[in-house]
Formats: sequence, C-alpha cells, structure tokens
Amino acid sequence: MDSRNKPQTTKNKNFIQAFGHAWDGLTTLCCNERNFRFHLLMTAFVLPAGLIMRVGYFKFLWLVLACYLVLQAEVVNTLSEYLVNLTIGDKYDELAKKIKDIAAGWVLFSTIIAIIIGIVVFGTTIIKLI
Repeated sequence: MDSRNKPQTTKNKNFIQAFGHAWDGLTTLCCNERNFRFHLLMTAFVLPAGLIMRVGYFKFLWLVLACYLVLQAEVVNTLSEYLVNLTIGDKYDELAKKIKDIAAGWVLFSTIIAIIIGIVVFGTTIIKLI
C-alpha cells in the first residue's frame, strides 16, 4: 500500500513500506522547507568543489561531515518546529519560542562550525596551489 493512499496508524509491515515513509519525509523536507533546500544547495556546491580542488580524502571527509552536521541540525530544527506547532497550535507560548529558538541556534552553531571547516579545508588547499 502506498503511504499516500490511506493514513497509517500501525507499524510498517515491510521494508518497502518503511522506505516509502522515509521518502515522504525527504520529499517534505525538500518541498516545504526553504532552509533545508538552501543547505542542500550549499552541500551540492561544496562537495563537488572539494573534488574539483582535489582537497584529499581526509579533508573531503571533513567536508562531508560538516555538510551532514548542518543538514542534520536543520532536520532537528524542522522536527522541533512541527512538534511545537502540533502541541500549541497557533497560540503564542514563551516556552515554545525558546524551544524553536534553541533548535534554530543549533543550526546556526552547526553552520558556523561547517564554515570554519570549509575555511580550513579550502584555505589550506588554496595556499598549497599558490
């Protein structure tokens, strides 16, 4: 059964069904979340740049890790927002704001770490080329 036909309230019956739900989740992220698309676009730029610049295997793995860290933080941020919105609806709540702000702060922190990793990896590679 396709995951879009009827709401499922029970455990997945097989791998294909579980895969379908996971695919729906990725589709939701890519279609509905602007910031996730932006970070995915940056990943699509950074990783090929690392290959083109031949940064080396170990440094390339650092780039992959940095990109993953940011994407993972964005997913947790999105989950936090959805859960808070599900819980409190449209009303304002100070604790809900703090939860959303902390999740967004995690994305910011992860992005700053990723930028530092990118500067170190690409900076050292550029210096070697000069």
